[in-house]
Amino acid sequence: MYNKITGHIEEHREELEGTWKARLVNDTEERIINVMPEHIFESTSNEFFDIILLNLKDKEREYKEKLNNFSDKVVRLGWPVALVVKGLREFVHTVQENLVQYGSIDKESEGDYLELLDKWMTPISNEIIQTYAETWEKTVSLQKMALQELSAPLIPVVDQISVMPLVGTIDTERARLVMENLLDGVVSHRSEVVLIDITGVPVVDTMVAHHIIQAAEAVHLVGAKCMLVGIRPEIAQTIVNLGIDLDRFITTSTMKKGVELALEMTGRKIVELEG
Repeated sequence: MYNKITGHIEEHREELEGTWKARLVNDTEERIINVMPEHIFESTSNEFFDIILLNLKDKEREYKEKLNNFSDKVVRLGWPVALVVKGLREFVHTVQENLVQYGSIDKESEGDYLELLDKWMTPISNEIIQTYAETWEKTVSLQKMALQELSAPLIPVVDQISVMPLVGTIDTERARLVMENLLDGVVSHRSEVVLIDITGVPVVDTMVAHHIIQAAEAVHLVGAKCMLVGIRPEIAQTIVNLGIDLDRFITTSTMKKGVELALEMTGRKIVELEG
């Protein structure tokens, strides 16, 4: 039976691909298909058929290689796993209907062939989904690592002065990165003054303030001074209402004022040149 199905798929591949792709497009949300260039959808669909045929022919090595490349590609293209599953399901029905259409199987044996197709597709489906999931997890993990590296950078602006701009929510994991990057950066850049800019932090609650205070105290222990800049009126009010003590730290409302103060603390100032 498998040989008969494989031979039929190869003989009518072009027609099967056309029918399968049409069904997939009709049953899929427009936004998923529309954001994908047509030639990319065509080439990805061709790869899908190649993978299935290689599995049918027991070409394990080529099958595994193509499967990994396919999974990596669909993850990068942003195909949701639901679309991959739908593609597998539509493939079974397309082949089964085509077999009946050409009289390759009769009505009496249609159920047996459909059961055979489902039985054959189940391990392929599981393997494709598992490989997709592993590729997706690896991609997300790499992206998370990259974002973490960028989420708390310490930037030397002038000699002895560095700035750490914080944007977004500060959770425990990110607070740990802030601490590590601050301490490593202060030592490597030989910073005497560090400005932590919280202009882009939407909410400053007790936990966030605690993390910032800890970071500032750690900076002090390695011989540098820490300044908190970007204190907006609503943030100042929240800090007062929460009873958070920031008296031990220098604070300013803007980065500009903070840089000017940091220059003074290191024996410098900004002067205007006469034209």
